[in-house]
Amino acid sequence: MSLFSRVRSQQGLAAVGATLLGYAVMVLAGVLGLVVPYAVAAVVAVAGELALAGRHTGTATLLDKAGLGATFRRLVRDLSVALLVIAVVRPGVAGTVAVLLLPAALWTVAVATGALTKVIDGRVDPPAYTRNIDLGALRRVPVPPVWAQGLAGLRMPLLNVLLVPAAVVAAALDRVAPVVVTGLVTLAAGLVIAAVLTLTALRGRGRAPGVLPAVHDWMARERPEVALYFAGPAKDVYQANMWLAPVEATGRRAVVLLRAADAFKQLADTRLPVICVPAGVDFMNLDLGSLRVALYAANVGANIHLLREPGVKHVFVGHGDSDKQASVNPYSKVYDEVWVAGPAGRERYARADVGVLDRDIVEVGRPQLAGVHTFGSGDAGHRFTVLYAPTWEGWLDDDPYHTSLVLMGERIVSGLLAAGDVRVIYKPHPLTGTRSPRARAVHERIVAQIKAAGGETDPSSLDGAAHLVVTGRTPGLFDCFNVTDLLVSDVSSVVSDFVQSERPYVVANPAGLPEDEFRRQFPTARAAYLLAADCGELTKILDVTRAGDDPMTGARRDLKEYLLGPAGSNPMDRFRDEIGRLCG
Repeated sequence: MSLFSRVRSQQGLAAVGATLLGYAVMVLAGVLGLVVPYAVAAVVAVAGELALAGRHTGTATLLDKAGLGATFRRLVRDLSVALLVIAVVRPGVAGTVAVLLLPAALWTVAVATGALTKVIDGRVDPPAYTRNIDLGALRRVPVPPVWAQGLAGLRMPLLNVLLVPAAVVAAALDRVAPVVVTGLVTLAAGLVIAAVLTLTALRGRGRAPGVLPAVHDWMARERPEVALYFAGPAKDVYQANMWLAPVEATGRRAVVLLRAADAFKQLADTRLPVICVPAGVDFMNLDLGSLRVALYAANVGANIHLLREPGVKHVFVGHGDSDKQASVNPYSKVYDEVWVAGPAGRERYARADVGVLDRDIVEVGRPQLAGVHTFGSGDAGHRFTVLYAPTWEGWLDDDPYHTSLVLMGERIVSGLLAAGDVRVIYKPHPLTGTRSPRARAVHERIVAQIKAAGGETDPSSLDGAAHLVVTGRTPGLFDCFNVTDLLVSDVSSVVSDFVQSERPYVVANPAGLPEDEFRRQFPTARAAYLLAADCGELTKILDVTRAGDDPMTGARRDLKEYLLGPAGSNPMDRFRDEIGRLCG
């Protein structure tokens, strides 16, 4: 277990401890009528709940399995309020009954509306999502109004707020009337919501969405022969996005197969037909007999649901060649073929010796790079532009040298901003900060640096001379390449792709490895300027590259063939030919 995983586990346990301890003390303080301890315990419990709802959802799931889920905890919270009121005000029998009636009424309505909502949700959520596909006229389950969806199962927050004053009044007067009034309002509101949900459910009775049968019919009718398969979540969908245009350009009958609804929503625009089937059983019941080639952009467990198809040639295309360990994942040996950009990819697998046979490796170039210019901007007003594109912190967060961002990022950006007449574009990896709080904090400080220097943090284009922070899907990385005079990056596929431009680039060396050893371990840095952790070489690199007297020019041309394939060959043609070979 990595240091980061251990820290997350400890934080999750702390959140659970705070939550359960807070509720236990709330109940005890409520029974004893101790207002101050109750308030402190409530703050602790709420803090624990917020932590569980944020970065520790896995631990919260364990609580659900232990019978201590969110519904149970809400019940304890409401009951503790009633106990506190009873202990402080000390009502008679009538007042005590009145105080206990209100949470009972609230929970009756909550359970009823919650149960109906579950039934309707089960009918409304489709088993498959599609794009660019004509499925004919489908009968759709009626959907409840937005206001009913929003209130159902939430136990009506306004009425919950009224619980304490109503209970205090009832207890103080030792009467049931105040609670009866509040309870009647609660019941009336709950009945309205329940009636709307019930009518919606009745309208949808006997009406099936018919999405899966329609998808089956479409597959049988169109008989796609090439599939781009992606089973990852929305945060990783960039890995599939980069292959949409190349697959579309093959001219073959192709389909994009996704497995996560959030990824489906975030998939980039494409003219390809897209089918998303989240459930494994539903996906494995699809008739995929027409497929001849399946392209995999990432190594994930749910790949097995397509890998099991014997009549398909399964090809791992990945999401960028680099010198990272991820580019030689042992999982890759499950595929029929592994496609790499150039000889560097083939040699990388040979050195790693992870079981991928040389005969199963095919060099196809990088078809995505067709739009990357091998010259700089010809704009008369063009300022010397430096793109800082660090990789993310990686899966092993206790590796401090995976990314330059944490140790060097602020120094790099400060040096570039201070250089004078240099335009800075900062484009971090899409996953930056998802695992490391330190990386996220540094990223936010760099954004603030650039903003303070007059930069734009949400640009719609790369036009102009202002510094930019580019974090969205557009402008894309390759668009940034085309306005860049110098790249600063890490050991990543960004470097391999930028070599297509033949322009100078810098690779960060935060670990301080000797230059020869660094270039030996990371062949993509053979034609790079290296930057140590103190960034002392940055000024000199800027002077040399801005002057146009660049001694690395020849080395970059040679490296380009090693990384991306023979000069003069069209990678899109090679990609199309290899698809044709497997389609037969």
